[in-house]
Amino acid sequence: MIELLRKRRSIREFTAEVISPEAIQTLIEAALRAPSSRGNNPWEFVVVKDPDLLIKLSKAKQHGSQFLKNAPFAIVVCADSTKSDVWIEDCSIAAIIIQLTALSLGLGSCWAQIRNRQHDYVITAEAYIQELLGLPEHIKVECIVGLGHPAEEKQPVPVEKLQRDKIRNNQWN
Repeated sequence: MIELLRKRRSIREFTAEVISPEAIQTLIEAALRAPSSRGNNPWEFVVVKDPDLLIKLSKAKQHGSQFLKNAPFAIVVCADSTKSDVWIEDCSIAAIIIQLTALSLGLGSCWAQIRNRQHDYVITAEAYIQELLGLPEHIKVECIVGLGHPAEEKQPVPVEKLQRDKIRNNQWN
């Protein structure tokens, strides 16, 4: 696992190579195996392979979702907000499990934050996606994970650049 964490980087450029059905099924299985608070499993996943829909998703927010237009595949990570008061955390866990599984399969990925982001000056990114995908109001959108074969290579963050000053022992001081 630590090797995957060392290699994981946000990949925003993808090749046109199709993702195998087996890889997609593995990613879906990984998402469904994600832990959740009290085993409530409030998360819901919308698998998107339609190129026109991916282009529309790439316009979900003002900045940071454009890479989705070139992704061959995306998973919209949502939750039934009536099932859990910690759906945000549960969705976040599921999203990173999807990303690490993708990396283990030789795929690249990037997270596009949707919750608390704006589509434009009038509508939220979440409302835009709810409308686009036909989601009921109680289904909340945390993020979109774009996936594909990487068309860019990023080096791991060197161990010397890890922010060790963020670690405290026993107490803050």
